[in-house]
Amino acid sequence: MDSKRPNRRGFLKGGAALAGLAAGGARVAKGQIQGTPAKKIDELIAYGERSRFVTSVRMPVAERHSPDEFGLTFHVLTPLQDSVGIITPSSLFYTATHRGAFVPDINPREHRFMIHGMVDRPLEFTMDELKRLPYVSRMHFIECLGNRARPTHKTVQETHGLTSCAEWTGVPLSLLLKEAGVQNSASWIVAEGAEEVKGASSIPLAKAMDDCIVCYAQNGEPLRPQQGFPLRLMVPGFEGIYQIKYLRRIKVVDRYYMTYDDYGHINPDPKVAALTHQIGPKSVITFPSGGHQLSGPGFYEVSGLAWSGAGAIRGVEISFDGGTSWKQADLRTPAYPMAHTRFGYHWNWDGKECTLLSRCTDELGTVQPTRADIAKYWNQPLDKVRIQGADNAAQPWRVASDGSVHNGLS
Repeated sequence: MDSKRPNRRGFLKGGAALAGLAAGGARVAKGQIQGTPAKKIDELIAYGERSRFVTSVRMPVAERHSPDEFGLTFHVLTPLQDSVGIITPSSLFYTATHRGAFVPDINPREHRFMIHGMVDRPLEFTMDELKRLPYVSRMHFIECLGNRARPTHKTVQETHGLTSCAEWTGVPLSLLLKEAGVQNSASWIVAEGAEEVKGASSIPLAKAMDDCIVCYAQNGEPLRPQQGFPLRLMVPGFEGIYQIKYLRRIKVVDRYYMTYDDYGHINPDPKVAALTHQIGPKSVITFPSGGHQLSGPGFYEVSGLAWSGAGAIRGVEISFDGGTSWKQADLRTPAYPMAHTRFGYHWNWDGKECTLLSRCTDELGTVQPTRADIAKYWNQPLDKVRIQGADNAAQPWRVASDGSVHNGLS
């Protein structure tokens, strides 16, 4: 037994061997990233970086170059054709125009958020004070009203790239409004950001008290500057212009106010406005979609996203003959309210030319229309249909006999 008892010298020698093994392991780990300089490895440790073989990037809308000649960024599109699941990485989340010259550079220690107007107790919060309050984390999509397909668009990034979905974390707006004491005659709120041109939107008080969130985090980390750091308002299901970034104040009022953001979105009837501002139901096939190339006849997993501003998605159908017949797709992810839902269908392509499109149904039973449905409703020829407001028409993708995939509107 004594011969097996460890001694101090043996322990030190063993410790040195372990230390050498650990150092060698570190060298091996670094060696696995061939040709990577030490500084770059430090960056990988500090924040992390995706593989050099993953090349998905955002791109500006085709209709306006970004940055433009003044250095300003217009709309930047999410690469939906490469997406999996329902969460859009923060670095690939779509970006809309900023109201002013550049993205605000806000020190969170100096930022203040105020609730005032028709309340009993006007309130002002620092970021630290907001983070001490009860919070929620929810999945929600955001979509710009300009997210519309044109025959000139070649990919799903161009037709539908102005929508993304993330996990948002923050304080329920209803909690803050209750603490402030909303007066009985109030019926709207006006939310304002801290950009140079003060982006503001009028939102029905009923919506504000329902499910809105004053967010300080996205996908598990603080909001990124392009997404409103340090604070933004999440208005689930409403179009993107109402998701006020760089949120600095909310004024409780008794009427609809025409603000900078509301120009072109004007409707003083709260019931009509609530429906007008609401997105969807909407869906799009992301694979196969424009620009993809099928290798030949055989089995493929058709995949796409569905969402609705009215609530959760209840079902998705796929057509392989341009809308003549429909097959029920499977929901591959949970169907959260006002969030992207991933759907799929195992398809055996026979190698013949065909046209794919999807349509979804939300929890209210509302079915996404095709362009043929819209033409019939408005009693217009199909090639003359011009969709005003939010475009939630089904998007066709034409698969040619050589496996190439094209925009079916072209």
